[in-house]
Amino acid sequence: MPAEERSWEQHSQEHIASWQQPPSWQQAAEAERPRTEAPAEQPAPSWRPADQPVGQPASWEQQPSWEQQRSWEQAPQQQVPSHQVNQQAPQQPAWEPPPGARPWEQQLQAPQPAAPAAQPEPQQQPPAPEPVQQGQWAQQQPAPGGWGSQGSATWTPDQQSGQPQPAGPPPSLTSQSLLRQAAETPTRGWRRFLHKASGGTVNPGLSQAEIEHRALVQRVTTPVRGSNRIAVVSLKGGIGKTTTTCCLGLTLAHHRGDRVVAVDANPDAGTLAERLTNVTDVTVRDLLAATDRIRSFTDVSAFTSLAGRLQVLASDQDPALSEAFSEEEYTTVADILARYFNIILTDSGTGLLHSAMSGTLAIADSLVVVGAPSVDGASRASKTLDWLIAHGHEELVSRSVAVISSVRPNTGDVDMGMVRAHFAARCRAVVEIPYDTHLVTGGLIDLDRVGAPARQAYLELAAHVADGFALPPLTRRPATA
Repeated sequence: MPAEERSWEQHSQEHIASWQQPPSWQQAAEAERPRTEAPAEQPAPSWRPADQPVGQPASWEQQPSWEQQRSWEQAPQQQVPSHQVNQQAPQQPAWEPPPGARPWEQQLQAPQPAAPAAQPEPQQQPPAPEPVQQGQWAQQQPAPGGWGSQGSATWTPDQQSGQPQPAGPPPSLTSQSLLRQAAETPTRGWRRFLHKASGGTVNPGLSQAEIEHRALVQRVTTPVRGSNRIAVVSLKGGIGKTTTTCCLGLTLAHHRGDRVVAVDANPDAGTLAERLTNVTDVTVRDLLAATDRIRSFTDVSAFTSLAGRLQVLASDQDPALSEAFSEEEYTTVADILARYFNIILTDSGTGLLHSAMSGTLAIADSLVVVGAPSVDGASRASKTLDWLIAHGHEELVSRSVAVISSVRPNTGDVDMGMVRAHFAARCRAVVEIPYDTHLVTGGLIDLDRVGAPARQAYLELAAHVADGFALPPLTRRPATA
């Protein structure tokens, strides 16, 4: 029929039929396909992309996921037993977050369940829901270095309650872990001047001498458990035994925070109090007369004098007194002082045979044996050690500290190396005190006026004595009748 004689309806049908034809490139591909292959008869869509396989429905022709999930509601008559459902839909392993994921990212990155693929069967039972595993929350932890991971312990679920429990101890909250550690500033010499002049911006650090000094002070401050008794002994007089007791007591009391007392146990009117405080109106005799009234440290301090931070208990100075300081009296005084003082220094009298010396050695925890850099001074100190060993104080001698005190200028005639080697083989440590003009005068001792070499030597002596505070208690041999 000519085109001008066609009706409007025929023109519309022809246009609609042309729209339903496949594209030209697809028609050419169909024409080139071998005729031996019989095309499958299926309702192909009017148009499909080139990468869509022939024979499979296009993505927009597949059954929607929400309809597939509700397919079991449309056919309740075909129910599958529960044991077959478990076989058809095995449990999937728990999802694990990628390394370094944070808690809020774990929720965002959790994989969504994919829509089930179209099955040839028109009806399909939904898979069994995956059971929630207890403790699965423990797998979702922030990786080290993430938010909230610094200084936090690892948390694991409790086996009984299922509540989170820390797997290890929490970090300690101390000044070393919480505060930024500043470099130590020098306190002496040109290093201190440079640090002060620069306003603290330039810190040259500590010198080797200051480092050694701080190490000695740290040893001096070794803690004491209970009370520790130190006896300063010598077989010869006039070699600096009382001076050593005074300077050792002042050094210990200056650097330590506990209570230190020096007791004059010389039965022959000792000079300990005169060298330290020059207060001798109250003595050990007054303390013995008031033993029943002592109930506190305040009661004891009424019978002592103070030299810096050192408490001093003087001996009796009455020359007309015929009764000497006995072993029983010294033991009573030492027991009272042990209740209120941590360190008790005893300046024993000259000689080793008087009664007070027996009481001193019976309860002493350590010894300081004083000698001199001379032939008689060194030999008398060695004889002191021999006498102590002969009377059953071997362990006390092995813990002793030998002091070679120079009460006069050194002439260089004595071989000091041999003297030090002799006492080093018999004692725990040896300290040599140099000659000092302030100490040899015999007057009131002031550590600020003592020369730097002598102060350093007494600090070393205090450090060696304090090292004995960490030793185990003495194993004393029972006294024989």
